[in-house]
Amino acid sequence: MIGKHRILILGGSGFVGSYLYSELRAYYDSYGTYCEQSGRYEENQAFFQYCAEKDSITSLLEKVQPSIVISCFNATTEAELQSHRDISSYVARFSDARLIFLSTHEVFSAQREHPSYEYDPTLSDTSLGKRKAAVEKLVNDLLPNQSCIARLPYIFGVHSPSMMQLRQAIRHQATYEVFPNKAISVTIPQKIAQQLHYIINQELTGYFHLASSDMVHHEDFLREICEKLGDEMPIFKSVFTRNEDEYDAILPKYQLLPETYSITVSAVVEDCTLKEAIETFKP
Repeated sequence: MIGKHRILILGGSGFVGSYLYSELRAYYDSYGTYCEQSGRYEENQAFFQYCAEKDSITSLLEKVQPSIVISCFNATTEAELQSHRDISSYVARFSDARLIFLSTHEVFSAQREHPSYEYDPTLSDTSLGKRKAAVEKLVNDLLPNQSCIARLPYIFGVHSPSMMQLRQAIRHQATYEVFPNKAISVTIPQKIAQQLHYIINQELTGYFHLASSDMVHHEDFLREICEKLGDEMPIFKSVFTRNEDEYDAILPKYQLLPETYSITVSAVVEDCTLKEAIETFKP
């Protein structure tokens, strides 16, 4: 049975967005957008072309009439801010409509002394983190009761871009940078999709950290993955940005989802080393 919501995933053709669309389309009337992959999506009537720098989001919203907008696209700072102003204006017209904004752990990139939790003040020293923090503030100011801000940690998984880069480094015995003193939290796209499905179904709002419940050092994590793969190691290049440990981790603390929707570092390692899935994607 299709649920009551009509969902529009802005960035539905991207890595995370494609998992969201696959998860939600069987349960909701779901649509997505693509920006440049016209050959793959132009015949798909559930996908619409949208580039924030060139296109009007308002006309697309009026055409689709979604009750849930999931934002997981990237654009220039001004284009992304203007898009979310327009999305917020649309959502505010309907009491049962909501905006789910997928943000990033990088909104805390300048805070290295401890892991970050849902309601910690943002502090970033990267362009991505600053841009996403600005959108977070705009969305929270305009839609305090009709928005969900879901921050994502480092994303791995057997078919993730990060794992593809690692396997290429192994195959070609290339250099791969690791950070021995950096503690991170991680997840996989399938779990993100399940968590957001639950958030939609339960009509939750507020800030969520869709991250593992524990942390791991960046180098230890990647070495464990390589050992489980049984392949040769890449040429790990250890990078030290400071003498003591630093944290690039977000953790859930105040907005906890049920245990079945949580994930651990060990579960992410297992997903990254599913050899049957890796074999199907070998060139």
